[in-house]
Amino acid sequence: MPDLTYLKANKADRFDLKPGQPTMKAVVTTGNGGYDKLDYRDVPMPLAGPGELVLKVLAAGVNNTEINTRLGWYSSSVTGSTDQFAAEDGGNSQPADGGWNESTPFPFIQGTDCCGEVVDQADDIETSWTGARVLVRACMRLHGFESLENIWMASDFDGAFAQYVKVPVSEVFKVDCDWSNVELGTIPCAYGTAENMVHRAGVGAGDHVLVTGASGGVGSAVVQLAKRRGARVIAVAGKSKIDALAGLGVDRIVERGADLIAELGESSVDVVVDNVAGPGFEPLLKLLRRGGRYASSGAIAGPMVSMDMRDFYLKDILLIGCTAWDEPVFPNLVGYIERGEIVPLVAKTFALEDIVSAQQEFLKKAHFGNFVLVPRQ
Repeated sequence: MPDLTYLKANKADRFDLKPGQPTMKAVVTTGNGGYDKLDYRDVPMPLAGPGELVLKVLAAGVNNTEINTRLGWYSSSVTGSTDQFAAEDGGNSQPADGGWNESTPFPFIQGTDCCGEVVDQADDIETSWTGARVLVRACMRLHGFESLENIWMASDFDGAFAQYVKVPVSEVFKVDCDWSNVELGTIPCAYGTAENMVHRAGVGAGDHVLVTGASGGVGSAVVQLAKRRGARVIAVAGKSKIDALAGLGVDRIVERGADLIAELGESSVDVVVDNVAGPGFEPLLKLLRRGGRYASSGAIAGPMVSMDMRDFYLKDILLIGCTAWDEPVFPNLVGYIERGEIVPLVAKTFALEDIVSAQQEFLKKAHFGNFVLVPRQ
């Protein structure tokens, strides 16, 4: 696998237009702050460098991470929930640790999810990709899969909230299926994150798996991916989402806010997949059986939690942090799609230029499934 360190070398003047230069429309995020930081405008067309493809973006999903990155929520100075921070429109300062890995490379183009069509490729790529419909693996290992060092499209370098995007050929996967472009646009971030968690937690047939935030993009993906592995799934979700979750075949649904210990009993589950955290974290380790596994890749209810260390060490619990995607994750997803083992969950589509409306509606959390942006062709 090639060294991808060069992707971090974003030049701030790369969006400056020169006379006669081919252009495209894109949403440029100009800094930390509110919706005024999302600037839909003309920028130069990307050109394929060595080992790169240029894709026409067919669909780009909307995720929490784009909002959190714009707001600077990943900074250690932030202790509240994502919703709370978003309601405050974030800070107008630019925290050095506000991005996933290092300082966020403003100005840049966000958009973690990409379904695209290959329209150009570098001369050093021997296989022809032109015309292929593809998905992009958004989480890229900088130095190969032997190292956990990673870089994310749309958090560390330009992403898919544009008419075109360029990406390393090593991170592009052809998909042969009858799904629509919009349906494929729901997959990379949410399902990649979900598959990484169930993979690392070793979810298998017969496991009892508790999924918090089960109606969200990642949570609903975890439900599907755990079920396809033969697990028994208990979902925690708001009352308005219960019917929709039931359609995914969950074995039991517990309403958000309920006393989980009273509902399920201590030491009742093998795996907890939790992207909620916050005040609801404390009972989760008590729910795990001895030798249980807790996996997380987020903390939408807040990053600060209270934990009884005795629950952790006396029960030999394994805590699994999940950011860098393991090598099998994305090929697995492509296989599931092509074999019809998972289904897409599209809540609503928006034109790319309507990104503010999409993010505003996204934050209401009244939807089930994923929002997808579609650039003008």
